[in-house]
Amino acid sequence: MDRMARAPQLLSIPMRHFLEVAQTGSVNQAAARLHVAPSAVSRQIARLEDEMGTPLFERRTRGMAPTAAGERLAAYLRHAVADGLQALEQASALGRVQAQRVCVACTEGFAPQFMPGVMQSFRDAYGDARLELRVGSPDEVTRWLLRGEADLGLKYSVAPESELHVEYEAPAPVYAVMAPEHPLARHTAVEVAQVVAFPLYMGGRGMTTRQLFDQACSLQGLRYAAAFESNFSSVLLPLLRAPGIVLSGHLTVAHLIAEGTVVARPFAEAPLQQRRLRLLSLPGRTPTEPVRAFATHLVQAIQAVGRRKLGRARRVASARVSTSPSRSG
Repeated sequence: MDRMARAPQLLSIPMRHFLEVAQTGSVNQAAARLHVAPSAVSRQIARLEDEMGTPLFERRTRGMAPTAAGERLAAYLRHAVADGLQALEQASALGRVQAQRVCVACTEGFAPQFMPGVMQSFRDAYGDARLELRVGSPDEVTRWLLRGEADLGLKYSVAPESELHVEYEAPAPVYAVMAPEHPLARHTAVEVAQVVAFPLYMGGRGMTTRQLFDQACSLQGLRYAAAFESNFSSVLLPLLRAPGIVLSGHLTVAHLIAEGTVVARPFAEAPLQQRRLRLLSLPGRTPTEPVRAFATHLVQAIQAVGRRKLGRARRVASARVSTSPSRSG
């Protein structure tokens, strides 16, 4: 059962309706989740605003936006519900099992290799833990944490996370990932102007690697045409052939670097150094012992990968056709 679906045990009807509207931004969506008529939700919101003596939402053509008072009330209720649900779980037989649950949310780049390895090694050390992995967009990771549906979230960020607690963060620069025989593999760092001369295997425009790379190109007046593009970045690595280049974070390709099939080279430009890797949680929430243990285990795994080298270039004939650059668009 969705943990937040048990919130009626902890909140009054007006508060429950208010929180659903705050989380969905829509009376109609809130009503659908609550299995009531939209008019009933509107009445409860109006009643609550009347009792509190202040507007809780701004009514807009495309939905409902919380006022400052509404944001503060929503934050308090999220924390209260998350802690209350945890207390209920730990106080019951179901709760004793649920207390061993660790739900981690992450973005897609961590899911194919890094997170399964971390979760398996944790499971080996903590055999009673029940692990769950949710994979989604950066916005979905944030939403799962705010709704109390995940205990921890791992993602790349280029902006502050004002609504969440940062358990751990580290620099997460964008790397140019290429075959070891690629001409740029001999460099200790690469420049954007060099990279755009080769076929680029690009993630979607909503991905942080793409955003930062496009920003760096714009600052230098550079243009490119992607050879391959996908909103699912993990599909790009199996497609990679010299002289192509994939933009990626180190954690995503560390296993391929260890195998010797790719190398990663940092960019010289500052915009591509601005990204942060963050392990996030809901502020004010008391974590269970397995959640605390998993957070420590995950941070240690991140730090271990960070100490690995970025791969060695191979010497190849300079006239080799497969490594000649393509022209940028």
